[in-house]
Order: sequence, then structure tokens, then C-alpha cells
Amino acid sequence: MYRQGTGRGRRAAARGVRTGVALAGAALLLSACSASGGDAGENAPGPPKQQPRSKDPYWVNPEGNAARQVAAYEKDGAKDDAELIRRIARQPVAEWLVPENAEEQARGFTEAAEKADRDALLVLYNIPHRDCGQYSGGGAADGDAYRAFVDEVARGIGDRRATVILEPDAVLHMVDNCTPEQFHEERYDLLRGAIGKLKSLPDTTVYLDAGNAGWQDPDSLWEPLKRSGVERADGFSVNVSNFQTTEASTEFGKRLSAKVGGKPFVIDTGRNGNGPYEEGKDPWCNPPGRALGEEPTTETDDPLVDAYLWVKRPGESDGTCRGGPKAGEWWPEYALGLVRNAS
Repeated sequence: MYRQGTGRGRRAAARGVRTGVALAGAALLLSACSASGGDAGENAPGPPKQQPRSKDPYWVNPEGNAARQVAAYEKDGAKDDAELIRRIARQPVAEWLVPENAEEQARGFTEAAEKADRDALLVLYNIPHRDCGQYSGGGAADGDAYRAFVDEVARGIGDRRATVILEPDAVLHMVDNCTPEQFHEERYDLLRGAIGKLKSLPDTTVYLDAGNAGWQDPDSLWEPLKRSGVERADGFSVNVSNFQTTEASTEFGKRLSAKVGGKPFVIDTGRNGNGPYEEGKDPWCNPPGRALGEEPTTETDDPLVDAYLWVKRPGESDGTCRGGPKAGEWWPEYALGLVRNAS
């Protein structure tokens, strides 16, 4: 069943890449970042530079998959492909934290971002009974393990600037009953606790995930969002790893905002340039013909839309569908397609 683009493979996509990037440790991140801390030309050779802070305050990871692909293409003399992938590499994308060494990851990313005078953009995706057992199934073993994970992340962030996207689809999967009802009360408690813990930090912004505009009944979402603690969060996120247009996502977000106290929201625009895929089975999984959407920015010209973000990292597979590698692996051919289709 297609659950309105819930992105079963997308969060695993971030998890798989983390093995090769985040767990390298804070020293690598700090070293790489020190060479690219200032504003600079977007197409300059070498590691990607930070975007102007006035346009986008989030940190560009110079060791991300796209940056590594650019270096590989340049080494092989594939200059045209390198320039295409550079359009992804030069943008800030979210870092998805995994349970293993969560504190070290959170500290490494936030320290590297701080060194570059930018904010870290992080995703927590470890709720028990995650993703209904699909491509990204799993999560913490139980509530206590999840609380310990959040505590580790909070210690890692400390007093540094961070924005956290909290648990994509965790609320939506209760509304659509993909997550069995017996787990709902615990999930509400865990989400409220995570928001409280993260908001106790001095400089952390939290957006609770609220699904996407493909969900046909947004009025059924606002009460579960409130029960999950959205009123204590800074706002909510929509379209994470999905393909709904920015226009549709904005309308969807505003309908929800009106029900939850006028909270602002952020929109994932990483792959929504051509809108959703309307054909075939599982249109959420590596759909063909998609394109990069609006570049990340906090300049949205809408007081309710705090930012366009690339939360799902463009170029990472949603799963072993349509010829893709397993969820979490970098797929350069798909990445090239996203860029070419956006040209």
C-alpha cells in the first residue's frame, strides 16, 4: 500500500551514508571544515564552500557523498558530470544521526558547523517500530533505548547552534494506522519527551515532522501533532523525502499551522522540482524523472515558511526498487538525473 509517500527507504538512505561519513569522527569534520569556513564562489574547485549566511545559515559538509563524487569525477576527467553533481555538493543537506555513537556524531557535526559559523541541520529518526517494518524499519529497541538516544544527541549538541527535524513520519504513521495502536501512547510520550529535552538546550530549534501534502486528510493530523508536543516545538516539517510541489506543501503546511497555533514550518525541496510521480507502484521509491527543487534557503518570502531545506539528501537511494541499490547507498546515476532534470 502506498502510504502517501511516507518515504520508507529515504531515512535508511541517510543511515547508510553515515557509516562512511559521520562515524569518521569530529576530527575529520573539523579538519575538512576549516578549509571552507567562509563564503566563496559556488563553482570553485576543491571542497564545497559555505553558502552566504544571509541566504542559508546551514553548514555544508565538505565530506558529504556528493562532494566525494565530485572529487571522483574530477580525478577521472569527467568534468561535465563533476559540475552537475557540484550543484548538490555545494548545498547544505541534513545529517541523519544513527544510534551508534550518536553523541559523537552530534558533537562532530555541531562543532564543525560552529567552526564555519553556520548551524548544524540534523535529523533524528530512531523511534521504536519505525517505518512499519519497510525499507527503513527498525529504530530503538524500546522506549528506554530511545530516551537514551535523545539524551546522547542532546549531550553532543550542547550549547551549539542546531536545527533538528524530529522523527519523519512518526506522527503520520499513527494517523494512518501503519504503526499499531498499541504503540501510540508510548510514541506520543517519546515525541513529547524528545521535544522537551532538545528545547532545554540553549540554541536548538526543533521541527516535529508532519507528513506531506500527498496525505489527503490533513485535518486528521493536527490533534496527533498536538498530542506529540508540537506546541513546545518551534514548528513542524513537511514533505521530508517526498516529491510534493512546494506550492502544494505550502498550502498543506498552512492548513496545519492554522490548527496548531500558527506554528511555522519548513519544506523539504530536495527532490520536488517536477512534483510527485503519478505512475506505477510505489511512486515514493526512486521515481524516475524527478528533479532538484528550490535550493535551500531561509529567504522564502512567506512568514509561515521558515526555510526550504534539503532534508532527504539528493542522490541517495530509497531502496532496491527501479534498479536502485539498497536504501542508504549513494546512487550517482540517480543524482545526475535529478540535476539534469532541473536544468
